[in-house]
Amino acid sequence: MLKIHGIPRSRAFRCIWAAEEAGLPYEVIPIGFLPGFKLEQAVAINPNNKIPALEDGGLVLFESLAINLHIAAKAGAPLMPAGDDASRVMQWTLWSATEVEPHVMRWSYNAYLKPEAERVAAEAAVGKDLLDARLRVLDGELAQRPFLLGAGFTIADLNLASVLYGSWLNGYDYAPFPKVKAWMDACMMRPAALRARKQREG
Repeated sequence: MLKIHGIPRSRAFRCIWAAEEAGLPYEVIPIGFLPGFKLEQAVAINPNNKIPALEDGGLVLFESLAINLHIAAKAGAPLMPAGDDASRVMQWTLWSATEVEPHVMRWSYNAYLKPEAERVAAEAAVGKDLLDARLRVLDGELAQRPFLLGAGFTIADLNLASVLYGSWLNGYDYAPFPKVKAWMDACMMRPAALRARKQREG
């Protein structure tokens, strides 16, 4: 059984969703946050002392998107395709981490995550401008096909949608990006996503 260290109201949500999509049994080992985004306890299996971390038998992994690639590989196609599409999964996963997440987090911290007195409107605005530039790229890609790799949902979609999830849930303006909005809605209304979201939002 997969052991996911973290809580659903963290990046562990991504891994819970991946396990649900893969149909693999998993257990959440709860480690939450104190004020100031401090962990309640040390994560002994992660040298970075961050969540999530995964135990799969003797394998220990950190980094949520890497964990998701491992989970998807265990499930195989269609969640993790083979051949050139496997390379495209890697492309979009790295794009999620390098091109999208820094800007979505810059907006998020200053739009809803930090206490209101600590938010900096100018920082939120810069994050939004930078994220909008990436969403324009994504909107163009999704104008050509319903999902990142083609007609079907894969772990590439899950990884990117999970990075954008907090903004989607907390009022980010997706109206200028109708293809992204439709794609996000489709991803987040999948049965496995709804089961994961119930743990996080409920």
